[in-house]
Amino acid sequence: MNIALTNRSTIRSLEALNFFMADLQAGIGPFLGIFLLAHGWESGPIGTVMTIGGVAGMLMTAPAGALIDGTCRKRMYVVISAIFTAIASAIILFSQNFWLVSISQVATAIAGSVIGPAVIGITLGIVRQKGFNRQNGHNQAYNHAGNVAGAALSGWLGYRFGMPAIFILAAFFGVLSIASVLLIPARAIDDRAARGLEKDDGSGKASGLKVLVECKPLLILAAALAFFHLGNGAMLPLYGLAAAGNHQGNPSVFVAMTIVIAQLVMVVASLVAMRMADKRGYWLVMLISFLALPIRGLIAAHWINHTGLYPVQILDGIGAGLQSVAVPGLVARILNGTGRINIGQGAVMTVQGLGASLSPAIGGWIAQGIGYPSTFLLLGSLALISIFLWCLYSPMLKKSCDHF
Repeated sequence: MNIALTNRSTIRSLEALNFFMADLQAGIGPFLGIFLLAHGWESGPIGTVMTIGGVAGMLMTAPAGALIDGTCRKRMYVVISAIFTAIASAIILFSQNFWLVSISQVATAIAGSVIGPAVIGITLGIVRQKGFNRQNGHNQAYNHAGNVAGAALSGWLGYRFGMPAIFILAAFFGVLSIASVLLIPARAIDDRAARGLEKDDGSGKASGLKVLVECKPLLILAAALAFFHLGNGAMLPLYGLAAAGNHQGNPSVFVAMTIVIAQLVMVVASLVAMRMADKRGYWLVMLISFLALPIRGLIAAHWINHTGLYPVQILDGIGAGLQSVAVPGLVARILNGTGRINIGQGAVMTVQGLGASLSPAIGGWIAQGIGYPSTFLLLGSLALISIFLWCLYSPMLKKSCDHF
């Protein structure tokens, strides 16, 4: 009875961590663009500093995964990430110097690159491979719900008290994340299961790193995600900037609405993805997520107003919500037994991050040159490459990714 109570308490703490850590993975996120815009920045430099941070995060994801695979102190890295994010936000609040803002984005990106694999490792260590799909679905639902709460509060605080209140809220969420992860007992995390080694007799041994580059399903997954995020990464911040340029009401409120709509859909999409994966595997989940982006770009190009806000962000929620469950689940399933799950997560995030980090700079400069509508069409069309790859290699992917 006590063990059951302890397990429930541990799971509740894990879900609370996912709720409060929502802001840690992206700092102040899309609000950064309108904050810098209000301080005289243009879309090109804004996209550039986002890309600098994205490149730093991209370079750190694989090493971060390797670190999480090897450490028995996963909770500590969540705590460090929260502290780094709070300091980085404070830098932006007190100085809008280009290089200081760039440094803050680098710090935020590095923190985000660590916290993702750390939470995945903690989850695997608690529920193991058998329970991972279900618990990861719940984790992502709580994470998206945390984004809804954070965005709604940010929009209200930004409207009522100004942008500095949004920075304070992000720091407060960081404190609550630290409290949540410290409520997870260290003994509840099986560090062997956390890296994909299920044997308890000591015979399990981690594979060499070449398992990553020799794994074709993993490479195809990473490539498809890279093209998707090359188009997707700039869509939300540019849509917020386009709306601000069209004077669509208070910028903080408009950006908050974009986040709230998408994240509410992501809560539902993550739970749907969990159920779809249990019944039909992850291949179809990923295909639907890729299909959402071209449609989103088409709508965004024609409706830069409150009318277009809803379908644009609903589609964002569908794509991102499905991937938030499917990508970690796919990597964990493909690399199960290798002992390299978290570095595999980091490697996929690195390639994915290459697209996401380049997207704001490319999108920002293109938008400055040819306008927002044409840019949205161009960004959305990049997901067609992802769809092509996913369908071309579907026989191999289905065989590897649907194996239980």
